[in-house]
Amino acid sequence: MTPPAAHPRSGDAPARLTPPDVLRVGAAGLRARPLRVFLSALGIAIGIAAMIAVVGISTSSRAQLQATLDRLGTNLLTVAPGKDMFGGNSELPEEATGMVGRMADVDSASATGKLEDADVYRNDHIPEGQTGGISVLAARLDLPRTIGLTMAAGTWLNAGTARYPAVVIGSEAAQALGVSTPGVQVWLGAQWFTVVGILNPDQLAPELDSAALVGWDAAATHLGFDGHPTTVYARARKDAVEKAQNLLAATANPQSPTEVEVSRPSDALAAQNAADATFTALLLGLGGVALLVGGVGVANTMVISVLERRAEIGLRRSLGATRGQVRLQFLTESQLLAGLGGIGGVALGAAVTAAFAVAQGWPTVVPVWAMAGGILATLLIGAVAGLYPAIRAARLPPTEALGAV
Repeated sequence: MTPPAAHPRSGDAPARLTPPDVLRVGAAGLRARPLRVFLSALGIAIGIAAMIAVVGISTSSRAQLQATLDRLGTNLLTVAPGKDMFGGNSELPEEATGMVGRMADVDSASATGKLEDADVYRNDHIPEGQTGGISVLAARLDLPRTIGLTMAAGTWLNAGTARYPAVVIGSEAAQALGVSTPGVQVWLGAQWFTVVGILNPDQLAPELDSAALVGWDAAATHLGFDGHPTTVYARARKDAVEKAQNLLAATANPQSPTEVEVSRPSDALAAQNAADATFTALLLGLGGVALLVGGVGVANTMVISVLERRAEIGLRRSLGATRGQVRLQFLTESQLLAGLGGIGGVALGAAVTAAFAVAQGWPTVVPVWAMAGGILATLLIGAVAGLYPAIRAARLPPTEALGAV
């Protein structure tokens, strides 16, 4: 039978604590005060959850934007008349659409023309001027193919309906007019036009959402359209977008290229994403403040723990524990406390991201680096927050600590 180990005497080497021993001792201190541990860990969890959720939601939003751009394409360019040298409004030539469509770097081109003197109403009893912001546009038949428009109901204009009083309305225009199905008539340009289709919302051409579109020929015959396009849409080859963009102004209006404005609709989506990134940085700062508050809570918990456990510290020291072992015990407690909050915060932040992304119809993306960074941040906070209490505990003389019993 192996005799029991003797207590360490003065001059004997202190017993070494293995990593499992350190974890057991540290966890024992947390189990003794579950409510305080929960509240302190909650402070850490809230800060980490806020940061994970902000990063996750922002990343999911960018993933949705990238998917949208991949679907719609970043090669759509628009040409519109600008200002002349005297500050007045210029106009594009009637041949502008055809000239743009014949460019080597352009796959397709189409156009709309704004009808300044035509308004659309639900019926002929609506007072003049109460248009609800709906514009009337002449449209070419190949507009959906160039832009990528889709129909929510009905059909697009064809060679027959484009010559007669028929109209396709955007999604917002349909709501403003109270039209939900094709086949009804609206009062447009002082005569009745039949709604043949309703468009789905379009992100690259949002101006069409609040528009009523009639055929190019019908606009000339029934509404006095002069044939000058006000917006030319060009779908450039994906490998030559910049080149096409540089040549569009001179091609659309060779006589006055400086009076032409060329834009890329996808740039507006990118600008929106940049604005979202700035807002994300602000929210990350707020999450960092919450995380700092959680770290202060951990430090406070550990300081109180040292004050309450002076007798335990003195007893361990009198039984042979070194200052380093006491210091390691309290540092481990602090790390475990912060780690619990960090793991809970990562899980909570991922859950919030998933719930928000699903509600918005976005892909759920939580970057691995954000989750790993959240855990590392909590461990760092635990080390910093527990350093002073651990040093204070290690410096307590055994006789003074035992005297506090």
